[in-house]
Amino acid sequence: MLKGTKVGLRARHEDDIPVLLTELYDDVVNGSRAEGGPWRPITPGSKDPRLVGDDNNPAVVPFSVVELDGGTLVGTATLWGIDNHNRCAHIGLGLLPSARGKGYGTDVVAVLCHYGFVVRGLQRLQIETLSDNTAMLRSAERNGFVREGVLRSSAWVLGEFLDEVLLGLLAQDWNRDA
Repeated sequence: MLKGTKVGLRARHEDDIPVLLTELYDDVVNGSRAEGGPWRPITPGSKDPRLVGDDNNPAVVPFSVVELDGGTLVGTATLWGIDNHNRCAHIGLGLLPSARGKGYGTDVVAVLCHYGFVVRGLQRLQIETLSDNTAMLRSAERNGFVREGVLRSSAWVLGEFLDEVLLGLLAQDWNRDA
């Protein structure tokens, strides 16, 4: 397990799936804002990649996020779009509603930075998020990510176009003690 100060990132366990399905992926508004496409329900028992990792896809590494104190599942984290040639990847995370506002997001981003830069030897990590996702923007910036641009009206979310913010962090700019 990869450990931060509040959370750990570990492999997805079978008993995580029902919790993630009911508390995270069945939420139409959250799902619509988090995914790059329209929300659609996940059938129980599905091998949907958001629930079940694919060990044969080296471009995506999914984690379950658990509290260090007690091991309670609090969400998901993903390093995706991994490009070993250019040594870059994207960060994504989703916290269960009961885990939001507790500082877990900032810790998850920190642990994913450690995984990307130290374990994987990447040069660049990137985050794309909706411009009104203040929690993600704050978590990214607390970990040293820099706003590199705004993609105007680039996301179609529940009947309207929203701006996305692009943030990046280079290995040499990362403060592993942040």
